[in-house]
Amino acid sequence: MMRLKVIFVLFLLILPLALANLRVGFYRRSCPNAESIVRAAVRRRLSRDKSITAALLRMHFHDCFVRGCDASILIDSNSKSSSEKDAGPNLTVRGFELIDEAKKALEATCPSKVSCADIITLATRDAVFLSGGPFYFVPTGRRDGLVSDPDEVNLPGPTLTVSEAFQAFRAKNMSMDDMVTLLGAHTVGVAHCSFFLDRITRPDPTMDRGLAAKLRSICGEATGTNPDPTAFLDQATPFAVDNQFFKQIGLKRGVMKIDQELANDSLSRRIVSGFAANATLFRTRFAQAMVKMGNIQVLVGNAGEIRKNCRVFNPRRRI
Repeated sequence: MMRLKVIFVLFLLILPLALANLRVGFYRRSCPNAESIVRAAVRRRLSRDKSITAALLRMHFHDCFVRGCDASILIDSNSKSSSEKDAGPNLTVRGFELIDEAKKALEATCPSKVSCADIITLATRDAVFLSGGPFYFVPTGRRDGLVSDPDEVNLPGPTLTVSEAFQAFRAKNMSMDDMVTLLGAHTVGVAHCSFFLDRITRPDPTMDRGLAAKLRSICGEATGTNPDPTAFLDQATPFAVDNQFFKQIGLKRGVMKIDQELANDSLSRRIVSGFAANATLFRTRFAQAMVKMGNIQVLVGNAGEIRKNCRVFNPRRRI
């Protein structure tokens, strides 16, 4: 009963945001089993790969922060043109085959009804929930975009300051609170050594010495087949969506520069402290921020298309 109450409260909190362009239950008539089909695909993948939650969160973010949440990140490059997948920040984005699996099942049940953009959003929500995070109602009705240009990919990087990173979020009408909350997704993420090597090759007073030694050991295991090893961004519960990330950076255990600066910068440290002290607050705000991000520059109505294959645009009809 308590879980149902929490879900209902989250619904009331996010509903005003959802009504802007999308609506909860958009596929209720056109494809009643749409959400359960996506959830089943996520559950199967998660049973053998716990890291898929971090992959989907990253894919969702990288999609929404370029042209809006339009699944442009899913398009494959071809001999005639490159796509967003070719852009540097997206070369390590993964999880595309999970989206393909869900899309194939949806096309078999409800042809040309469910957009790839909505599949990303739903799959990310389900992975978060199945990894211990909050369940939140996802407004749907997005359409898939018709452009995927690698030159448009300009995402905030891990070496930015808090104020520099916030410029990218503010451009998408996201608040500082939204930014700190969404970076809390690093509770299930990893980072390649190349992204934080400068913090462990020389003394860094903002990093715990024990963590620095551990990271040097990890990065020192680089090989020809694995030249750039990875480390968990949350040293406590790396596969659970919880508030441990914020507790860790409060103890100088942030791996990437931007993560640690969240706890140190006057613009963000109050928010970090609040999340570290209150797990329920983080869960509530994370749900709200994910819904808000999922509403960035969405295509609705007759805009865009509903792709048959998430990796390619539909063939253009000749007039």
